Amino acid sequence: MSWGLHKYGKDYDAWPKGPDGEPEEPAFLANRSQIDMAADMLRNMLSAYGIPSAIRYPGDGAFGKVMIGMSGNGVDIFVPKSLLADAQELLKGESDNDELPE
Repeated sequence: MSWGLHKYGKDYDAWPKGPDGEPEEPAFLANRSQIDMAADMLRNMLSAYGIPSAIRYPGDGAFGKVMIGMSGNGVDIFVPKSLLADAQELLKGESDNDELPE
């Protein structure tokens, strides 16, 4: 996997592998901010439901991560292609929880 999925520790081990032993193709799930820890919270929620994830810094985000400790462009979150529908369902529940009762 050319874009560094191996860097994400335990999620690499949990990532589904194909018949050839190679990791399954990643699918884009969402872009989340690092400023309010939204990316970390989403990855933790996915992990709690058994869905491994990996991140990628879009644009010049990797430079921002090195210089100031976070990417101003947020992070792109990827999940295994076979688990994308499940992860998207979790995102629907995430937005339902954003509404506060009156």
